[in-house]
Amino acid sequence: MRRHFVKMHGLGNDFAIFDATETPFDPDPHTVRRLADRRFGIGCDQVLVLDPPRSADSAASYRVYNASGETAEQCGNGARCLALLVATRWHDSRPHVLLLDSPAGPVLARLEADEHIAVRMAVPNFEPAAIPFAAPARERTYEVALGDERVTVGAVSIGNPHAVLCVESVDDAPVERVGTALQRSPRFPAGVNVGFMQVLSPVQLRLRVYERGAGETLACGTGACAAVAVGRDQSLLEEKVEVHLRGGRLMVSWTGAGEPVWMSGPAEQVFEGYVDL
Repeated sequence: MRRHFVKMHGLGNDFAIFDATETPFDPDPHTVRRLADRRFGIGCDQVLVLDPPRSADSAASYRVYNASGETAEQCGNGARCLALLVATRWHDSRPHVLLLDSPAGPVLARLEADEHIAVRMAVPNFEPAAIPFAAPARERTYEVALGDERVTVGAVSIGNPHAVLCVESVDDAPVERVGTALQRSPRFPAGVNVGFMQVLSPVQLRLRVYERGAGETLACGTGACAAVAVGRDQSLLEEKVEVHLRGGRLMVSWTGAGEPVWMSGPAEQVFEGYVDL
């Protein structure tokens, strides 16, 4: 079977996107891993599948598959890329605002200048059961044992689970070692995306993210939202924060408890083609 795909990225966080709005596409884990392989496949951090809308107000819905083959609840940079892709179908009359249905709930997208896309993500949820994270009660920080080592993390759900560590320098952070260990920790029964946050000022931070099912990526949209939410929860950051990732810059805004996070940054189509499955 031959399928058309579009390759897109947001700050180097890259995606192979398949349109299933007319012809269904349900890749199994082996197919996803083969598509995501950077030597023998298309190469990507996540495979995204665009589906028909699930609600009358939405333009489309989507599914997220990590490079390792399993499904994920959300992908912030992927949502921005999909919003741009869907909007281009309107050509000259492309909408300024559109709604997408995601596995984690509705995502509102706003098209800005220079192919920048702002997306309204989920309301940050710090309750351990919602993340999910094994803890008796909600705290601003937790100590997690990783063998003989203990690390301090903030934990939050942005529609998917995140642990955020404050570090003195992201350049020296043990991203792969600690990221892998936290992902295997029984305290995160659904796995976790692990962010390493260096606060530069109340309005700027540097961030590296070791993503669940993908490893370290050049950028992680929900990871940027999680870092700002945790930083705000710990009184380290102001409402609007410039997040510097290895692939570029995102702007993240969170007014506080009970409100959704907004994230803005560039999205770009790289190429399109066909792949035999």
